[in-house]
Order: sequence, then C-alpha cells, then structure tokens
Amino acid sequence: MKIEVNSLPFDRQKTDLLVLLLDNKLNLANVENSSLRALLGKLTQSYRDKQLKKEYFSSWSDGNVRHILVQHSCLVSPYDISEKLKILASSAIDHAHDLNLSHLTFLLNGQDAYEFFDNVVEGISLGAYCFDKYKKEKDRFWDGMKVSISVQGSKLKTCKRDLTRSIIINDCINQCRQLVSEPGAAVYPEVIASLARQIGRKHRLKVSVLDELHLKKSGHKGLVSVGKGSIHPPRLVSLEYQPPQRTKVRLALVGKGITFDTGGISLKPGNRMLEMKGDMAGGAAVLYTMKAIAQLCPQISVLGVIPTAENMPDANALRPGDIFVPKNGKSVQVDNTDAEGRLVLIDGFEKAAEWKATHVVDIATLTGAVIRALGQEYAGIMGNNPRLIRAVTESGKNQGELFWELPLPEEYKKFLKTPYADLNNIGGSYGGAITAGLFLQEFIPPGSAWAHLDIAGPFLFDKAWKYYKAGATGFGVKTFIELCTQFNKYFNK
Repeated sequence: MKIEVNSLPFDRQKTDLLVLLLDNKLNLANVENSSLRALLGKLTQSYRDKQLKKEYFSSWSDGNVRHILVQHSCLVSPYDISEKLKILASSAIDHAHDLNLSHLTFLLNGQDAYEFFDNVVEGISLGAYCFDKYKKEKDRFWDGMKVSISVQGSKLKTCKRDLTRSIIINDCINQCRQLVSEPGAAVYPEVIASLARQIGRKHRLKVSVLDELHLKKSGHKGLVSVGKGSIHPPRLVSLEYQPPQRTKVRLALVGKGITFDTGGISLKPGNRMLEMKGDMAGGAAVLYTMKAIAQLCPQISVLGVIPTAENMPDANALRPGDIFVPKNGKSVQVDNTDAEGRLVLIDGFEKAAEWKATHVVDIATLTGAVIRALGQEYAGIMGNNPRLIRAVTESGKNQGELFWELPLPEEYKKFLKTPYADLNNIGGSYGGAITAGLFLQEFIPPGSAWAHLDIAGPFLFDKAWKYYKAGATGFGVKTFIELCTQFNKYFNK
C-alpha cells in the first residue's frame, strides 16, 4: 500500500473512490463542487435526524471521481472522535477492497481536519494489515492499493512530515502484530534475540543478549528455571537508546517474552492453547517500540528489556514445589509452573537495576484474572508511583489504548506466603491480577518508579475489533511511543 498526501481540490483528483468524513461539530472536508456540497448537506441532516444509519455510497460521474463514500462519526459508537475516525478510515479501505477499487482519496481539508490527520493514516495502515503468511492464496489487493489524502495547502508540508512519522509508528505496530501471530515453532528465544540484533545494527541501538550459559553465570534464576524444559534455551535481550543529550530520566521497558506457554508441568487445558504463541506479546511490544523510538529520537534514555523463554513440560522442566533465589535474595517457591511470566520478569527487573533505571514499566500477558475483572478491551495497570501510572494511562488514552488502575493492597501480600520460601509464585483463587502485581513489586529496583501493565485482554481478538482485523493488535506499542516521546509532558503534569 502506498499512502501519499496532496493539496489538490477533489475535482482534480483522479480516483476510484472519494471518501468524505462527516461530524456534527467538526468541519473535516471542504467541497467547492455545488452538487456534491448540496448532497453532503442533505446527508448531514439525515445523519443528524437518524434517518440514515449506514454509510452512503454512490457512483459519481462528475470529473475524475468514479465513486463517492460518505461516512458520519455517528455510525461508530461509543468511542471518542479520534477512535471513530480511525474506525471509519479502516472501514473505507475495506469497502474499496470489497469493490476492487484500488485508488482511494480521503478529502481531509476542512478547518478542523488537521488535528485528525494521523488518526486517519493510522486507521488506513492498521486496518489493511492481516496475517496471511502461511496461506496459499494471499490477498495481494493491499499491495497495489494507493491512498491519497487531500489536505489544506497551508498544512501540506506539515502533513508530509507527519505522514513519515506515522508510517514509522504504524509499520512497527504491524511488525509487532506479525511477530505475535507467528506460530511457536517459528518464534523462540533465539529468534527474538536475532531480531533484536538486526534492529540494533540497522538503527544504532546498543544490543545485549545473554544466552543460557551467561544467564547461569550471572545468576538470572527466573529465565533459567522457566526455560530448562525446552529445547530452545532462554535469552535475556536488551536494546538501549540514548538521546543526543543525556537526561536524568532512564526509562526501562520490560516485556514478558514467553514464546510459547504450555503451562509447563502445570499443563494448561488444550482448548485455545494455540493462543499461547502470543504470550510474548509484551516482549514484542518492547522490541518494536525500541525500533520506532530509535527513528523518532525522544529526549530520554530508554532501555528495552525482553526476558524470553519457552515454557514446556520436559523431563528437565521446572516442577511445582521447586524453589530458587533471585539476585535480591528473596526465595521463590514455584507453586504453579503456569505462573511463569512473573518469574522471567524478575530477570528483566534485575537488568533494569543494573542499568540504574529511574522508571520501570513492565508489560505482560500475565493473568486471566485481569480479563475477568476488566473485560477484553481494557488492560490493567498498577504500580508504586501515581505520577507514572497517570502518565502511562494518559499516553494510552491519547492513542486509543485503555488502562484501568487496580490497587496493590498491603494486606493481600498474605496470599503469597508459604512455609517453605519468602514468596509463593501464586496467590490463591481470588484477586489474581493484584497478587501477581504484588509479587512483581518485591523485585522492583529500589527507588525506581514502577508501573505494571497486564495486557492479557487486548493483546489478541478472535474477531475484528475497531480497526484491527481478527488476531494480534500490537497493544502497548502506541502507548510506549507516546510515553517516550512525550514523557515530560505526561509525567510532570
């Protein structure tokens, strides 16, 4: 797909489909053609009066335009206007796909339109992605699609710059979705490490990879314990970005990278276990966030850490009742080997501590409990620093990724007690997302502001959702890019 931006009036655009977006309060498109302007006036009134409840599509023989598609924000609820326009943009390209119309033009030249330029580009880019790598018959329509966005002449230069930035971000999100969608046989810890090295070489990031021997030597017990049942040994991967001018902020992003999770000896039920190829979605989000920010160059230091392993039930696998001692000296009893993500995150936090991180945000498909608590469209967030939690939450909201804060009550720590070690790795039948957060809190670098993101709900959908086709969403990448590039704006608010 090729996306371009211009400032041509609609009647000078040779296009298969002209897309116009309407809203009751916003002026998104200016039309000089009198007959089209009259039609838009009638349609606006029909949408306002709820007489028209679907998009308007028609052939159009006036000038170079073959067809027109008119969509109104009222067709999409209950989202805010930014999300609505992403959804409508995605819907428009699907409409073109179904009618085999390969050249679209979005008229986005109204006085209020510039603010939503990036949203339309995002809806187009993310809406066109689908995972069909292993299908014999691939959908090549998207490869030949051309999308033009017509803007005000005064905004053309700025929009061209914004388009370049948006393409960088959206490509990284789609690459994240691609990685999460790959089968477990194709993505394992060595693959994650190889991808990190490739990204580091191309974008001048400092990359470190600890293999199983170095993990044992350096005392990273979580990855060694979880990964010893697999033929694919674990890795601790990190990518470091430094801005041209060093700052006091050192932000570590730690992503759970379990490339396939059978549950280990505490074997999961077979139903939908295939989705556990995506148990590295947090690690993938960190990997492609680092690729994006290496190109966007925020003004803070960022370390991306991916503790990655495969959790398998081998003769050498971690057993229920096993105990190990991480670097901070707090012994951990493994009551359930299916609560493995929190064990490998310990090693990620240890890496952040070695780097002297001032702020740590971890992201993980950690608990089914968070889905039962919040549903699928919200991620859980908790931590030890209200300002950081607010910064992450607002960054996500600004990008259409929603978080809901859960508490970390001191009294719930009693559920992690065991007679045999300092901590049990699970906390009983209730409050599973919270007790997981309390467990992680025990291993946060002293003095670091910390937030934990549990994305078990929105990382994957089995049906189309908003502007995503069924499958992986790349949840977290947009939030992290926003947080990194706008850190002072959100954190110091």
